Amino acid sequence: MRRRIRPPAVAGLFYPAQPDVLAALVDRLVAAGRTEEPPPAALVVPHAGYEYSGPVAGVAHARVVARRGVVRRVVVLGPAHRVWLRGYAVSSADGFETPLGTVEIDDELRRRALECADVVVYDAAHAQEHAIEVQLPFLQRVLGTVRVLPVVVGEATTAEVAAILDAVWGGPETLVVVSSDLSHYLDHATATTRDRRTAAAIVGRLPELVGDDDACGACPIRGLLAIARRRGLDVRLLDLRTSADTAGDSERVVGYGAFAVG
Repeated sequence: MRRRIRPPAVAGLFYPAQPDVLAALVDRLVAAGRTEEPPPAALVVPHAGYEYSGPVAGVAHARVVARRGVVRRVVVLGPAHRVWLRGYAVSSADGFETPLGTVEIDDELRRRALECADVVVYDAAHAQEHAIEVQLPFLQRVLGTVRVLPVVVGEATTAEVAAILDAVWGGPETLVVVSSDLSHYLDHATATTRDRRTAAAIVGRLPELVGDDDACGACPIRGLLAIARRRGLDVRLLDLRTSADTAGDSERVVGYGAFAVG
């Protein structure tokens, strides 16, 4: 039977399309964030073009370098930027391709997810979506061969997101990644103030204080925080910057935060 592979949508736009250039860039971004801290069970990672959010994403992904060979499956939740969606969309694809190769889909986790309410197979939600795709080269370089469950999150309550996370949450073999930027298109000073407030709510595991305008991935962040609070998992701020810090323009910036859970 012919395999269904979802091709990259933003290679050459959000990150380099040349495999050697991409691999070298990801390795450099991760190396800059290396630490001896214990690896987390989950991450919140930004998802803009690597020129802008790559340094902050590298800090997050560096935290799981020590889990290479242990993590075999990764659940990646990102917001729906391209289509309107109620609930969640998984893909029918067998793999997601990047310039570094194909990342296989974890079919067992997909079946578990589809048992939850409001989870559907909807390839249109994934076709042009960048939030999940930009995390994959990092996962490929940091963790090696892993299977992934990409989930696009639309309109959903905190309890609903927590329910799907409960369904796919595993042990040391599973990593959860929530892909989200923070504030959008404010001036640098205003964005910095808002993002600090949002970061405090995230570290405090207070999902009710993370508003829809505070992060494009507010829904999956709130669900992850509910899980963290219920399971007694700590949330640590790893890095907090804006695109003005990484790419210069201070008039209309996007905020980027990296957080470790567990």
